[in-house]
Amino acid sequence: MVDAVVARYRLPGIAVGVIENGQVAYTVTRGETVAGSGAKITSRTLFKIASNSKAMTTALLGRLVDEGKLGWDDPVAKYLPGFRMSDPWVTRNMRVADLLTHSSGLPEGGGDLMLWPEPNGFTRQDIIHGLAFIKPGYGFRSQYQYDNLLYVVAGEVAAAAGGASYEALMHREVFEPLGLSRCQVGSWSRDAVGDLAQPHYQKDGRNLPMREDGPTIPAITSDAAGGIRCDLTDMLAWAQNWLAPTPAQLQWLSAAQRRVLQSPHMLIPVSEQRRAWDHTHVMAYGYGWRMADVDGQWVVWHTGTLGGMYSMLALLPDRKSGFVFMINGEAEDARTVLGEVLTKHFTDPADARGVKWYADALEREAAQRPPAARPPDATAAATVEPATFAWNGRYRDPWFGEILLCPHGDRVQWTSRKSPRMHGTVKRLGARYLVRWDDDAVDLDAWLDPHPGSPPTLTMAKLDPKGDFSSDYEDLHFERIGDCP
Repeated sequence: MVDAVVARYRLPGIAVGVIENGQVAYTVTRGETVAGSGAKITSRTLFKIASNSKAMTTALLGRLVDEGKLGWDDPVAKYLPGFRMSDPWVTRNMRVADLLTHSSGLPEGGGDLMLWPEPNGFTRQDIIHGLAFIKPGYGFRSQYQYDNLLYVVAGEVAAAAGGASYEALMHREVFEPLGLSRCQVGSWSRDAVGDLAQPHYQKDGRNLPMREDGPTIPAITSDAAGGIRCDLTDMLAWAQNWLAPTPAQLQWLSAAQRRVLQSPHMLIPVSEQRRAWDHTHVMAYGYGWRMADVDGQWVVWHTGTLGGMYSMLALLPDRKSGFVFMINGEAEDARTVLGEVLTKHFTDPADARGVKWYADALEREAAQRPPAARPPDATAAATVEPATFAWNGRYRDPWFGEILLCPHGDRVQWTSRKSPRMHGTVKRLGARYLVRWDDDAVDLDAWLDPHPGSPPTLTMAKLDPKGDFSSDYEDLHFERIGDCP
């Protein structure tokens, strides 16, 4: 299965582990930490686990609840007096638990441009301040829409209740008691820790490294939502803690809190694909975990996605079994396919469809997308000449901050004051402007729509309507505040 997925999607590297009846039954690693380097992936290679960090954050909160330092139903403002949502009623009624279930009213991925692409200049206080200016996409507690910002807030709640930084608490309360000796969060030395997988993107059929680590890995704003790195050995130990906890681990986190974290708290709509592939009837979100019935068996899992890094951790609690894998390349479909065939190993071992069948099915589905759901062909987009562009100036969005739309040689450049990787060239495609990002690693280009007025305003939207929700251009609303410097 693993080799078939690696070959089908030309993955630069992967680490996979399988647990059966509480014991590690299989591990395999393939590929390189950096494509072409000759440095092989091992069971000790650190990967960014991205949103699989969320379950570690909720476990930390559960520890604080066990210790009496925090309550799930406590108001967020009890710990963070400056916390504000756009609706004062929601601000008053937002509980710690509400930070964890993706049902706050924030639109899907709302505000994620304060987190990615990294590095950027947004702080956790910027996020807490900016939440008040992000317009809700639906009613509080009424539906599931995935967000990351409130997990950053949850990390700050943990820090306030626990009396130390989120990073210090994670080391002290989670990594050390569970023996996760290689897991890292916060600021640390690349060379002292060693053996790090680097993210990759694909260009012209080649895997190219992107955003490679420097000598010092900094603490990042998004640590509580997706900033932890672990190796395969530690991720398997983390999974075993949930599947077959030892008496010491049950002292580390009580059975009551374990049930709370992995119980359904917010229903998630079940897709047609999931109904067809997995016979799923119910899907839900707990605290940092997703869960669903798959072929009549209960599966608890989460995925992780960052630019050039993909992961999945799945548990079948009733069987004390599960698996984990981490990939250091572009791997959205690869993760879906490998996750499916590994799940079927447990839930439907007679399933003969295999990697090729599921991969072909995803390709057919993509080919059948209606034109309105596909990105336009932007190869004919023409670079806008500065003299013909009437919208030059400084603009500001209340949560994203200031941008410049200014002449730069023979082109107009879009640049962000706080997100330095977001700089791009303004182009024209048909009747609309678009921004083509200069950094190949920022691959989701954006429509740019000026609106006359006093002052003039700008809105943006994803060029690919099905693009990654963390490129939440639709939540931006810029007003002109001055001329170009």
